[in-house]
Amino acid sequence: MIKSDCMGVGEDELGAKLIKAFFLKLAAAETKPDVIVFYNTGVKLVCNGSEVLDSLELLAQAGVDLPACGTCLAHFELTDKLRVGRRSNMQEIVDLLMKSERVITL
Repeated sequence: MIKSDCMGVGEDELGAKLIKAFFLKLAAAETKPDVIVFYNTGVKLVCNGSEVLDSLELLAQAGVDLPACGTCLAHFELTDKLRVGRRSNMQEIVDLLMKSERVITL
């Protein structure tokens, strides 16, 4: 679960560097998650202009499902700017969480 376009709380510039490094390393990792859910400002990462698109595209090509909250996309006026992954809804997000053995939130 990715809830922000930055990693951690505090300095946004540092948080942007950290999230970029995180996805770069995750894309190169041998083991990958099945699903990465994006919500709140995290949806900005899957849209045009995101600095992590290359890494997310590699993850998608490796079979990682990348659902993004449709309400969040609409709130930030990003619905038509979705570049990688797919639009989802809260019911599907709840279903994904309930059937997951483990959930990690960043």
